[in-house]
Amino acid sequence: MIALTVTLQVNPGCREDFLAAIKENAERSFTDEPGCRYFDVVCDLADDHHFVFHEIYDDEAAVEAHRSAPHFKVWREAVAKYVVPGSQVNTLSRRLFHHS
Repeated sequence: MIALTVTLQVNPGCREDFLAAIKENAERSFTDEPGCRYFDVVCDLADDHHFVFHEIYDDEAAVEAHRSAPHFKVWREAVAKYVVPGSQVNTLSRRLFHHS
C-alpha cells in the first residue's frame, strides 16, 4: 500500500467551497479508481485553513492512475484559486502498519 499525504493552506473565505470540491474529488476517486482504498481530510483545530489529506492506494501505479484521472485534473484546476500559492506539499510513503 502507498500513502499519499498532501498538506496545504486555503485562502480565507474559501473553506466551504474548497471542502465541497475535495469531497467531490474523493467520491470520484472511489468510483473511478479501483486502486483508491482510503481518503481522509482533516483540518488544523487552531487554524481551519490548514488541511491534510491522507490517501491510501494499492501501489504506485494506482497513485499514477489517480494523478492522471480526468476528474483529478478538473479538480486541481478548479481549486487552484482556493489554495495559497506555495503552501502545498505532497509526500508519498509506504504504509507499514495500521491499527484501528
